[in-house]
Amino acid sequence: MKEIIAHLKTIEHGFKHIIEAGDSILKDQTQDHLALANSFLDDESYQVRMLATYMLGQLSTQHHEALNLLETRVAEDPNWRIQEMLAKAFDHYCNSTGYEQSLPKIEIWLAHPNPNIKRAIIEGLRIWTGRPYFKENPKKAIELISGHRADESDYLRKSVGNALRDISKKHPEEVSEELSTWNLEDKRTFFTYKLAKGK
Repeated sequence: MKEIIAHLKTIEHGFKHIIEAGDSILKDQTQDHLALANSFLDDESYQVRMLATYMLGQLSTQHHEALNLLETRVAEDPNWRIQEMLAKAFDHYCNSTGYEQSLPKIEIWLAHPNPNIKRAIIEGLRIWTGRPYFKENPKKAIELISGHRADESDYLRKSVGNALRDISKKHPEEVSEELSTWNLEDKRTFFTYKLAKGK
């Protein structure tokens, strides 16, 4: 375990090594994985906190406490790399549970006061219409994403615009129809609109 952690701390970029380390630890059935991931969240190294986030994502469908830690402690982490891993963790939960079955949870997350949680969903599920259920229901994806076009968080609105631009490549009419309803006199909305249009 110490060797795995020490090795992680020497690598500054990417996710592959985090995932490999997490999978290795999760295979060891002698460990209390939930307690271990929780303890990793206290580490000063962002690599170890990324590992914790990955592990919690993998555990989230079986342990409510893992999902709770993602929504609380992980979502408050100031490191952007942790937030990228949180997006992957939420997508793993939705993929494992089923995207349609996860809709109530997705809607709860998208209504959360923490913009990191809302962004993690919008970013994690990209490209939305490449995911089961949303592939057949692009308008639902557009509706869920567009609800945050005027959010006060630039970070979140950037994800909204980029996600809609992704969808527009295969569903241009549906995205254009949504964008035509936006109030472009609102500066936040206009910011998102430009990203969605690829301007």
